[in-house]
Amino acid sequence: MKHRDIGAFTLIEIVVVLATIALLMALLMPALGRARSEAREIVCRSNLRQLVLANAAYATENGGFYVAAASDLWASAGLRRWHGVRSSIDEPFDSRSGPLAGYLGDGQVKECPLRIAFTKGQEWSRNFEQGGGGYGYNLMYLGSRLWEASADAGSTQRYAYTHTTAATEVKNPGQTLMFADAAMAKNGGELIEYSFAEPPFAVCGGQVLTDFRMSPSIHFRHAARANIGWADGHTGSEPLTPLDMTNVYGVNSSALSLGWFDPVDNTLFDLR
Repeated sequence: MKHRDIGAFTLIEIVVVLATIALLMALLMPALGRARSEAREIVCRSNLRQLVLANAAYATENGGFYVAAASDLWASAGLRRWHGVRSSIDEPFDSRSGPLAGYLGDGQVKECPLRIAFTKGQEWSRNFEQGGGGYGYNLMYLGSRLWEASADAGSTQRYAYTHTTAATEVKNPGQTLMFADAAMAKNGGELIEYSFAEPPFAVCGGQVLTDFRMSPSIHFRHAARANIGWADGHTGSEPLTPLDMTNVYGVNSSALSLGWFDPVDNTLFDLR
């Protein structure tokens, strides 16, 4: 019986195969990276839509009024937010005990799937809003009544934070921001979770204070775009408008993808 010789791969053939695999991987990796990024963005938008729908359901069962953004902020207590409550300012907020818990599928505010390296587990002075999942709420116009002319300083400050906007007061829900990707820059390059999507200008007693800009908190984390949940229930993304400015903590916000989208005024936050 004759034995058939079984040929083996030569070194050159092995090198060619490995080079081909490497080339295919180089071609496929960017596409896989984009696919993963797009998947995370879709999940993020879904999280925002759930928050918008939860807030709408909350309003339906609470006289038509949206959830308060920070009902104890008037007293600087810092224990109650739209997304949760806590017993001490050094603890993270617990969304399972928050005002929207009963309107969310599992009772919790989900975290942005992009897994931003937020500072965690630090004392209040370093990380005062931990637990919001990386999303911010339109406090100025929906989660309070700071926009109302009667909500000025003194005794009415409590009213301004404990009372909110009714869904029927929002004239154009499709162009009124309710929730957005959010963060705040502190301590140089650190990012912390932040509960509010701040407009460019503060509002108090019905007056838009244009003498200074707020510290930007909308976080353009998705390839220089931020996901937005609008008051009518739809979601989308907006590109970062370059704006070189230093926030209240002395940090260049745009360098950390924080800022606003056009128009850089209160138009798309304002309920009127």
